[in-house]
Amino acid sequence: MAIIFHEMADNLIIKTENIKQGDPSYCWVNIELGDTRIGKVRIKRIYRKIIIKNINIFPEFERHGFATQVLNQFKETAREIIADRVRGTARGFWEKMGFSDMGNGNYRWVINQKRKACRLLEQKPYDWE
Repeated sequence: MAIIFHEMADNLIIKTENIKQGDPSYCWVNIELGDTRIGKVRIKRIYRKIIIKNINIFPEFERHGFATQVLNQFKETAREIIADRVRGTARGFWEKMGFSDMGNGNYRWVINQKRKACRLLEQKPYDWE
């Protein structure tokens, strides 16, 4: 039986409210679609920098673009994202998402200045400040 998800960007929720600013430890954060928990992500947030240790989308929800949506939501609030110790089988995913290999097993995404200027003009609120 195929599961079809509609309007996933509108309904995808990443529960970050329990992450304390400047907390040096990694926190597990739930990923929810409506009222359903579909996965979790282990992150560390240092101001506008996010370090991702693990993204885990539950098997029945894989291959529907949810990990991509999670990263896109993080990109809306972060200036820099580090994917910590990327497995060889996941390198293609991180590269497809615009991350660059740092040469030490980590991958990095940094906001470009043009996008930053557009954000400032739009006056988008930032949830993480």
